[in-house]
Amino acid sequence: MTKLNEYVKIAEAAKILGVSQNTLRAWAESGKIRMHRNPANGYRLFRRTDLGRFLAKVAKPAKE
Repeated sequence: MTKLNEYVKIAEAAKILGVSQNTLRAWAESGKIRMHRNPANGYRLFRRTDLGRFLAKVAKPAKE
């Protein structure tokens, strides 16, 4: 079972990725990055591992 401390709210996730919260919301809604919703309050939650994978993916040089 996944622990709650493996997730961060949108403000911390945006800080980790170095983007604004609005940019992160748009990426999540378009499916560029995986997002979860807290069933109790509807907050957007992001797994730390998903953020790490996303950063690794965008850091790779483009194939020529």
